[in-house]
Amino acid sequence: MLSEDQVVKTLERAAAAQREDFRDYVAHLQLHMSLQARNLVPPLTQQLDTRSQLLHETQASFEKHISRQRY
Repeated sequence: MLSEDQVVKTLERAAAAQREDFRDYVAHLQLHMSLQARNLVPPLTQQLDTRSQLLHETQASFEKHISRQRY
């Protein structure tokens, strides 16, 4: 039979793990929402430089790829 201290420690570890899982979920959700906002809002300035446009597209593609990975 478990002592009271062992039960308390087990419950504390479970609660800490659950908080960490929730933090990961919130971080993932925030990243997803920011990527969605980027797709919905048009840029304020016209990008005439093809290098900066390529950089922007590459960064957006990379962020989409990262956001879809499972942790």
